[in-house]
Amino acid sequence: MILDKEGLIISTLKLPGVEQMALDLHFLEKTISKTEILFTLRFYQWEGDWLSLGYHQKVLPPHWERLFKEGVIKIVRRPSGGGAVLHSGGITYALTFKKPSYKIFGYDLVNDWLIKSFNELGLLLEKGQLKKSVIKENCFGSSYISDLVDQYGFKRIGSAQFRKKNCFLQHGEIQLNPPRDLWLNLFAEESPPQIDLSLTKKEIIKYLTNSFLENQSNLGIKIIKYKNEDIRKLL
Repeated sequence: MILDKEGLIISTLKLPGVEQMALDLHFLEKTISKTEILFTLRFYQWEGDWLSLGYHQKVLPPHWERLFKEGVIKIVRRPSGGGAVLHSGGITYALTFKKPSYKIFGYDLVNDWLIKSFNELGLLLEKGQLKKSVIKENCFGSSYISDLVDQYGFKRIGSAQFRKKNCFLQHGEIQLNPPRDLWLNLFAEESPPQIDLSLTKKEIIKYLTNSFLENQSNLGIKIIKYKNEDIRKLL
């Protein structure tokens, strides 16, 4: 059997926020331009403490600007929507896919995969309740139906999308060990408590990747893996 569709699994790299956003947009453009690519998936971490701003966040609070100038935090803008996200101690996922496959890779299906996977790892998650609300400065200050909260009501995974030419880039941040003091400094709110799953981030990423591929095993697609050296050539 000749497989005419491809799924790209991108190796994990820890890089500055500007480079991570550039890679996300690169793989979105690749999904747009290559008819054979059905999806791309990558997990990554951020080099340093970064605050990513949602596409529609136009004004920075003065204390964010001060923290940026003092070197406490670095700031980058995401192509996806929603509020600001602190990237420190967590894992980010980036998924690109074509519009016709939304019923396979949209919010609901991705959340079902994440709920099942983290339940197996010992973290119980469920979907948020809000359908629509004003965008808050802190993405993790509210829980939409596209987000996931734990059994104690703390938002653990926030997701947002960016659409271009009938393709989607879906971002998600998995909050595992957010720095409490920095979170308070930025948002004047308590951070979600740290989670101990008795696994390294590398092991969590491997588990999530394998479970994602198991979910897509019936699609009959060719899986291509991008290694670190392949990604560094792009940069």
